[in-house]
Amino acid sequence: MGVIMNTNVKKWTGDITDEIEKVFFGKRRIIRKLLCALLARGHVLLEDVPGTGKTILARAVSAVLGADFSRIQCMPDLLPADVLGVSVWSPDKSEFIYRKGPIISNIVLVDEINRATPRTQSALLEAMAERRISIDGRILPLPEPFFIMATENPVEFEGTFPLPEAQKDRFLFSISLGYPEAEAEALMLENQRCLEHPITNLTPITSPETIIAMQKEVVEVYVDTALRDYMLALVHGSRNDPSVRLGVSPRGSLALYRAAQAMAAMDGRNYIVPEDVQEIVPDVFRKRIIPTPDASLKSITSDRIVSSLLDTIPVPTLKAGA
Repeated sequence: MGVIMNTNVKKWTGDITDEIEKVFFGKRRIIRKLLCALLARGHVLLEDVPGTGKTILARAVSAVLGADFSRIQCMPDLLPADVLGVSVWSPDKSEFIYRKGPIISNIVLVDEINRATPRTQSALLEAMAERRISIDGRILPLPEPFFIMATENPVEFEGTFPLPEAQKDRFLFSISLGYPEAEAEALMLENQRCLEHPITNLTPITSPETIIAMQKEVVEVYVDTALRDYMLALVHGSRNDPSVRLGVSPRGSLALYRAAQAMAAMDGRNYIVPEDVQEIVPDVFRKRIIPTPDASLKSITSDRIVSSLLDTIPVPTLKAGA
């Protein structure tokens, strides 16, 4: 299969996860998936009911990463210029000067993204896919690393605007946090017995340069041909399922490939195994699969379709020493 890689990524991930768990309890697996998306140079949609800690988790990740951070609080009157920036006239210099928007940052929290209008949501498309923005006839590259965490409350419909499929497809993962376990919730209550939120005490333990170095290690992770074909079989299975109106796109295939590499690196390996793929398939496919109207009426969800794909598509057996 290969030799164990150096443990740089594994130790880096563990240290960051330990620090975040000082304020966000009982969700180590979720934290790891956020870091997986960062290492795979993707973006994450955090979707769950109000009050489950989506924004706090995003803020905690930003505090620990030690990179530039900005927050976009979405609302119906938010304009694209509020996201991308705007050129203003300078009387002193007799020219227009560009004032950058919050999108020009390493870590961007887009809070309640579905409260922004489609016009403003579309301002994020180029940034998420190409890591650049176009404004006033100029193309501005975004800083590296560049990582968007967006939150969405799926149960709220008044004053919200559903994300278009093109937007959903640009998120590497769509993650649901779920409610905390009783023990974790008890720790949260005790931890909040202070005037300031404990998140202010988190210590940055990495840097943008280190994040980029970790991302470079991830792309070197070996992917066996059998596992590549396994990932493609899952993707093609989503497209051919009779319960599916829209299957996983080629961008989704690439997201699965990169995320599997990141999962392997986080476990200290220089090769992926089937378990790396199986762990992340639901999060990669969730927003990319659209069931047919008939399937929806029968309560067949995208998660149920993904589960069926994992159960029916044969898992490859890798040869030792491959």
